[in-house]
Amino acid sequence: MLRRNNIELKSWWEVNVLESGTTAEREKQSEEIQLVVFRLGAEEYGVPITQVQEIIRLATPTRIPNVPDFLEGVINLRGNVLPVIDLKKRFGLGSSEYTDDARIVVVEIAGHTVGVIVDFVSEVLRLPMSSIEPPPPIIAGITAEYLRGVGKLDDRLLILLDLNKILTEIEKAQLEEVVETISG
Repeated sequence: MLRRNNIELKSWWEVNVLESGTTAEREKQSEEIQLVVFRLGAEEYGVPITQVQEIIRLATPTRIPNVPDFLEGVINLRGNVLPVIDLKKRFGLGSSEYTDDARIVVVEIAGHTVGVIVDFVSEVLRLPMSSIEPPPPIIAGITAEYLRGVGKLDDRLLILLDLNKILTEIEKAQLEEVVETISG
């Protein structure tokens, strides 16, 4: 159970509720989640905007030896070493051929700042919580362990990712070690 300002939050997306504004505004916001929507192949994915720090053009990462295949390398982001993960490789969706539309979405994953490569960032939208269903065991080739749910929006399905679960504890430790080694 998550807590904010001593208030129990029923679900992960209620963390998005702002602490300012009128009671009516807060109630409306608690009934929807704001998502950054992007594509991996033909599928649309969403992550809570509260986890996204920024979206940048794809820079060529510096490769690092002896790391998992999905870790494309690191980039220098304003003087900070940023590990970059290819989400397609992480989810076993094949290798990526990057286009000019590809972006690095800089996110917070369990206290670590990481860049994730996506094919295309399409929009930021608000999704009613009533439109979110639990994830099926597998969708678009991705197992439920990485998912928070599936959002239904008109004739579209959004696969809602749980970014905190895309890395194992060992992989998080490897990323930390890489960043510390390179940063000095």
